[in-house]
Amino acid sequence: MSHDTDSFIDEVTEEVRRDRLYLLMRRYGWIGLVVIVAIVGGAAWREYASSRDRAEAQSWGDAVLAAQDSDDPVAALAALEPVGNADRSALGDLLAAGAALDADDSATAGSHLESAAAEAQDPALRDLARLKAVLAMGETMDPAARDAALTELSKPGAPFRLLALEQKAVALVAADRDQDALNLVREIMAEDGVSQALNARLTEMMITLGAQPGAPAAATPAAASAAAAPALAPAE
Repeated sequence: MSHDTDSFIDEVTEEVRRDRLYLLMRRYGWIGLVVIVAIVGGAAWREYASSRDRAEAQSWGDAVLAAQDSDDPVAALAALEPVGNADRSALGDLLAAGAALDADDSATAGSHLESAAAEAQDPALRDLARLKAVLAMGETMDPAARDAALTELSKPGAPFRLLALEQKAVALVAADRDQDALNLVREIMAEDGVSQALNARLTEMMITLGAQPGAPAAATPAAASAAAAPALAPAE
């Protein structure tokens, strides 16, 4: 008798549990369905977005190749549509500047590089365009504008700091401030991350200025002062 009673109680308990489960499913089951739909929908959207981005990148790359092979690559590259990425407009101007430099047209190259710097959303791309503008325009660039650009580009943490400092040293040499240029070259060479190519150029600059690489610096103002001073100011 006791066994039958226990079985009956177990059956009733199981039925109550089942009823509670069905009730919970009716009340909250939609939440699980929403979660499943969201997961599946999110995965589908990511795949669609990835496929779309690949198609846009391929389309833009094809347009670049076609522009480079056109009769007027400078104009064609500058007119490229961004195709979903604002920085592609700046990249088009960078490519147009390269084509202009290949044609020995530094003025046009400088104009496109300035446009690229103004359009770029990515800070590294913007700094690259500004540095290339300084290199392309050289001494034809307004001295104050050139010095302001190099001062900004050579701030600590800037992506092209060492290259900008190198250009400041070049500007100091052009301004007949050889000792300041030497001090700045030594400062650059003491920095971390100096590439072999940059080190070779700086060594060549030192030799051209009459200094021996590795020789101690003369008793002159600190190199940091030379880096902070206007690079194109005339020697006193």
